[in-house]
Amino acid sequence: MAKKSKLKQGAGWLTQVTAWTVILGIFAAVSVAVLIPRIGGATPYTILTSSMGPKMPPGTLVVIKPTPVDEIGVGTVLTYQLESGKPTVVTHRVVAVGIDGKGKKSFTTQGDANNVADATAVRPVQIKGQLWYQVPYLGYFNKIITGKERTVIMVLVVSFLFLYAAFMFTSALFDRRIKRRIPEWSS
Repeated sequence: MAKKSKLKQGAGWLTQVTAWTVILGIFAAVSVAVLIPRIGGATPYTILTSSMGPKMPPGTLVVIKPTPVDEIGVGTVLTYQLESGKPTVVTHRVVAVGIDGKGKKSFTTQGDANNVADATAVRPVQIKGQLWYQVPYLGYFNKIITGKERTVIMVLVVSFLFLYAAFMFTSALFDRRIKRRIPEWSS
């Protein structure tokens, strides 16, 4: 009988460790994809093509932080609008910095997997920011869940985590009280 009790305790412990690992994994993914970018004033984007491979394959979540134009140089990974004011963006690396005909900086970009530089230079007005950090495959989640859905999911996940933590805390307190009431010689 004592062996079954120890097996149940071991299985219960393993279940709790697994549950907490899953919960913490979900919390970490949501933090990396949603919370940290919002707090840092950054924007998450998803790499959709293989032009930045192999370091940033399709599905990579890239978090882009606004950057002053003066801090952008050769080697910087930028996300920029293809056309100023339009929503379509590209994430490529700066391979050259120049001055346009009006005396303003312009940037020549190229995807890491591409053999030639992009045909059109990037003007400062097009730049959304530079790469802050990247997470492989998390971009698929970011692409599926957007806008209001993301806010609702974040509220649900956070609520679930708080409820689960409260349940686990209450359960632990209840178990302690029961163990204190049962004398050790009775088992």
